[in-house]
Amino acid sequence: MFTGIITGVGRIVATHDLGRSLHHGKRLTIEAPAGYLDDVGLGDSIALNGACMTVTSFSPESRQFTIDISAESLDKTSGLDQQGTVNLEKALRAHDRLGGHIVSGHVDGVGRIRHFAQIGESWELRVLAPHALAKYLAYKGSITVNGVSLTVNSVTDLPDGCEISINLIPHTVDNTALGSLHAGSRVNLEIDTVARYVERMLSAGLIQKDSP
Repeated sequence: MFTGIITGVGRIVATHDLGRSLHHGKRLTIEAPAGYLDDVGLGDSIALNGACMTVTSFSPESRQFTIDISAESLDKTSGLDQQGTVNLEKALRAHDRLGGHIVSGHVDGVGRIRHFAQIGESWELRVLAPHALAKYLAYKGSITVNGVSLTVNSVTDLPDGCEISINLIPHTVDNTALGSLHAGSRVNLEIDTVARYVERMLSAGLIQKDSP
């Protein structure tokens, strides 16, 4: 489990195919900030742009670690098949503060940036989410964008999807990889866990009215 509070910005510095067919995944080598791997062990979970991955090797001296990502995960995520910056978050420990919201590290869909511009001291980020996620998005609700826990400021249903508007404070832009986004960028989205279960209960008729 995660919180959506980014603990470092890393960079995918190398990708290696694990096979020759489309059914094979890739091995990624990620460069982490200085000291980031000091408390990391083999098999630990680290979220890359919101996608939970398993550390398969690491070297604190070179500040690098590797993960293997399946073809299925590559197909359902964005930004993990090429070199570039990524948001990093280590798995939540039992005694950690829950600073963002409960995040599983499972990407629910890929959105597209429609607008990203500074307004005053902050930035407005508008993301077009797939239609399938629209029922989980609500005003003042939580969403994870490339692993970052954010609050939805508005929701607009459109013919080609559901557009959400988000306000980013300077700290978020300066300390995550979101600052490198632009109109047209694809981003990994994870809906709020609570919304997922509420929708399941409602659709399955599991919420019953009290007897008169």
